[in-house]
Amino acid sequence: MDFNMKKLASDAGVFFSRAVQFTEEKLGQAEKTELDAHFENLLAKADCTKNWTEKILHQTEVLLQPNPSVRVEEFLYEKLDRKVPSRVTNGELLAQYMVEAANDFGPGTPYGKTLFKVGETQKRLGGAERDFMHSASINFLNPLRNFLEGDWRTITKERRILENRRLDLDACKARLKKAKAAEAKASLWSDEVEKAEHELRVAQTEFDRQAELTRLLLEGISSTHVNHLRCLHEFVEAQATYYAQGYQYMLDLQKQLGSSKGETFPGTFVGNAESTSPPPATTSPTTVSATIPVVPTVGRAPNPATAVEGALNLSDVKPPASGTRKARVLYDYEAADSSELALLADEMITVYSLPGMDPDWLIGERGNQKGKVPVTYLELLS
Repeated sequence: MDFNMKKLASDAGVFFSRAVQFTEEKLGQAEKTELDAHFENLLAKADCTKNWTEKILHQTEVLLQPNPSVRVEEFLYEKLDRKVPSRVTNGELLAQYMVEAANDFGPGTPYGKTLFKVGETQKRLGGAERDFMHSASINFLNPLRNFLEGDWRTITKERRILENRRLDLDACKARLKKAKAAEAKASLWSDEVEKAEHELRVAQTEFDRQAELTRLLLEGISSTHVNHLRCLHEFVEAQATYYAQGYQYMLDLQKQLGSSKGETFPGTFVGNAESTSPPPATTSPTTVSATIPVVPTVGRAPNPATAVEGALNLSDVKPPASGTRKARVLYDYEAADSSELALLADEMITVYSLPGMDPDWLIGERGNQKGKVPVTYLELLS
């Protein structure tokens, strides 16, 4: 008990001495031992690393998991050292709904069949997202967390000890200065000067030792940057793989939907009467039939609809005995040349197709006017 009381009294004395020194420094009444410029640069670099690591870590967590409630739940599981429960991604959940809807609508119907195909692709996208999140968490987030919760805490602890050693050193310097001032007035203070000098030497030794230890830890920040750089490369690789997979999955889905488009819309295209902006009238050159000669024009890109001009004289075209249909014009269309027919929204025209024509274009007739018209500007009627 006596030992504890002495230690408590000693600790209280040290704490009071540090508090006095700190207060006098703030008031400009005491001198402060300054660290060298290199040490100050190391401290600034460490603080900068810590601040930006926290921001990058937080924003990456938001990127991987936008739901704040889920992030809080995962944080609690991590702190309780419990396994985070497995969750489906948004893509996987959308895939589940699409597949269930396809089964209800009928997997043999065009809509149900398409829903099933899109659902399967969304499932693959969800799986790719899950793999990306797992890889990013292990290879990028965990190293950042380990730095903040490990190395940075050690650095903070040693910096705090160094600050206390500095306060002790400066307090010893102040006591020695006062003892020497008193010694000049009376020789009775010689013992106090000797004691103050001894305390100063001890404080200087402890300060130098702590400063060297803290310096070594701060210089390790450069190694931390190298490690984080490697982790950043791995994060970029994982993200690039994720986006490449998503792109490939969507390309495959486009091909599947494109191959089944003819089955879904056999020879017709029913426009959306509520649409407010007209679709482009031209199509990709790959959709032009190989049997139609392409006639290049000067000053503009060749239009697939005008490619038949050299092989087809519109004045000689006669509508087939069967196969003509009425169509309502959805949008105004300005004819690009004499082979096309200008259109006005909401007017009714007669349309039909000829062998070898681009499937995205039809022959339109309005009174004695005749010309090619884009299918996407029409609502075909029965």
